[in-house]
Order: sequence, then C-alpha cells, then structure tokens
Amino acid sequence: MSQPHDKAVRESGAGPRQEIERKFRVRGEGWRAGAKAYPITQGYIAQRDGLEVRLRETDQAAFLTLKGRQADARIRIEYEYQVPREDARLLLQHFAQGSLIEKTRHEVEFAGNLWEVDVFEGENAGLVVAEIELSSVDQLFEHPPWLGEEITGDKRFSNVALAQNPYSRWRSV
Repeated sequence: MSQPHDKAVRESGAGPRQEIERKFRVRGEGWRAGAKAYPITQGYIAQRDGLEVRLRETDQAAFLTLKGRQADARIRIEYEYQVPREDARLLLQHFAQGSLIEKTRHEVEFAGNLWEVDVFEGENAGLVVAEIELSSVDQLFEHPPWLGEEITGDKRFSNVALAQNPYSRWRSV
C-alpha cells in the first residue's frame, strides 16, 4: 500500500507546524494532464475564535487536524494526527457541523512546485480551487496558465465556510 496523500505523512512527526499557503480559483482543464487524484471527505467537529477542528478521510487514511488562524491569512498553525478510519467515520457521523466536504484532490507538478487542485462535489460542485504551500510568505513561484484569481484570505472559499454555506447556495461569485 502506498503512503496516504496527506501532509501529516509527508511531514516528519506529529506536532505543530506553520502552514503558509496561497489559494486561487482555477480556469479550464489544462492542469489535468499527469495529475494524481484521490478522494477526500472531511467535516468540521468544532470551530471558534479562529480555531478549526477537522476530520479528513482519504482513500488510504484519516486525520484529525487542528488549525489556528494568524493575523496574516496566508499563515496558520497546524497540528495533524492520523486516526483510525472507523473512528473518523463515526466522529463525522455524530459530530460534523454543517455539510460534509466532498472533493477530489489532484496533485499537479508545475515549475518545480506541487499544486493541490481540489474539484468539489456534492453541495460544492462546480468549485475548483488550487493551493500551493510555500516555505515563506515572500517565496516567489511561477503561476501556471490555468490559475485564476487569487482567493487567499477570502473566507467564503475556506473549507470550513463551505461546510456552513456551500457553493451551490451562493447567489453569484
């Protein structure tokens, strides 16, 4: 069995880490060539004052993640732990707030960087978002031709907001 496709496995050890990412809308289908895809189901079991507690299940593993917001929308503190998949399913079933987020994540290499392109399903169908994780806030990176407007910091596009107010319910974007 290959490694689960989540950040917790790519990082060495559990514990806190700083997550620096930028998020964009996606135009067209040019990103699909060579992408590696896997399904994700996730839900939020708690949220308050900039803290999110998320459960995520992929096709290979499940993770409990705590994320804390910082003043800069590009930076968050993150703790992530692998949990038994059956526990994750039960916790999502009994404690998830709002809708579950269903999406297919596509890992796309471009100009030496890994992009995660999420194609949302269910109540968020029609939304396609790309994220890139950076090692510093001022790190430069080449923008792929399929990248649309930047939505970093637009809270409507956060997964926790999409669980409460799915994309299908928006009047216009």
